[in-house]
Amino acid sequence: MFSQDLVEQFKLRETPFYHYDLTRLRETIKVVKSFAQEYDFDIHYAVKANSNEPILQEINQAGFGADCVSGNEVKLAAKVGFAPQSILFAGVGKTDKEINEALAIGIKAFNCESVQEIEVINELAEKANQIAEISLRINPNVDAKTHKYITTGLDENKFGINQIDLPELVTRIKDFKHISLTGLHFHIGSQITDMKVFQGLCLRVNEIQNWFTDHGIHIEHLNLGGGLGIDYLQPDEKAIPDFETYFNIFHQFLERKPDQKVHFELGRSIVAQCGNLISRVVYVKTGINTNFAIVDAGMTELMRPALYQSYHQIDNLTSHSDLRDYDVVGPICESTDCFGKSVALPETSRGDIIAIRSAGAYGEVMRSQYNLRDHHEAFYSQL
Repeated sequence: MFSQDLVEQFKLRETPFYHYDLTRLRETIKVVKSFAQEYDFDIHYAVKANSNEPILQEINQAGFGADCVSGNEVKLAAKVGFAPQSILFAGVGKTDKEINEALAIGIKAFNCESVQEIEVINELAEKANQIAEISLRINPNVDAKTHKYITTGLDENKFGINQIDLPELVTRIKDFKHISLTGLHFHIGSQITDMKVFQGLCLRVNEIQNWFTDHGIHIEHLNLGGGLGIDYLQPDEKAIPDFETYFNIFHQFLERKPDQKVHFELGRSIVAQCGNLISRVVYVKTGINTNFAIVDAGMTELMRPALYQSYHQIDNLTSHSDLRDYDVVGPICESTDCFGKSVALPETSRGDIIAIRSAGAYGEVMRSQYNLRDHHEAFYSQL
């Protein structure tokens, strides 16, 4: 993963910064595309996972669409070159400004999460003299068996329309003359590693879709979300998730209607393993019960450990001594600013280069300037 030449380049750069391996990204995209095409599935990349333009350009060149959750993501996708008809706009709190801008761009569809949102889109589409295509994001009440902060498909989550509200919604939607209901959208969570969860999602989607069929509503496309997890424990040995099993489950258990399009909005599983946060050790501090490796990256650069108690493998790229345990911590004035406790690293010294792995998704996009932190440009490498 890290050649000696690459490490030498890291040493010359001001840290911390994100490193992206475009070769690994391309390899992952190739595998995704191969297995998706086998079943005629469409991929819309979840821009929220990583919105760096070089990353988006690689994904656009592969022929994937864009799944966006803000007006600025919609505009960026269009700017990078995604065709408007390949852009989907999701999210529970779309503003009037964002909706109007998306209508002007001519996106494929809005994924709607409440009756009131549909009312607003209908009103704004009428003013723009357009018919807005929409999908209903339905809450299937499927437990993703993942961290509670990234579970999105249960009844008590803020996302989606509950099934109990569907009869009233279907009755009312007939009055909206500037709305065209063409799809259903489901997304139950993120970092899902139990494949049986997706089988359960398929069975619930089949039930819900049959309900619409029974009510005389034809669904042109299904969006099954994303959520496929990666292996944070083995970023090199298992760099590419098991897309073959993932897509095969939907092929087996989803009751697809004739000529019906099926979409997936993959994010983390495509980009996470191509990104690493590169940092430098500024101090090594010996405590009473532990040693601290204090690095110049903090929760301002990578929020996930503080927010989700998430694990990221940590490598010392410049030391090859005997292993010792360290708490790897950042400089931010918060006790949660910790990347890992009792991390076994080669004996670590001031100036060593540290790589925090599997940080290509929900890493750089979530950074902040808390403590008025500086940010440095990302570094891209390829074979």
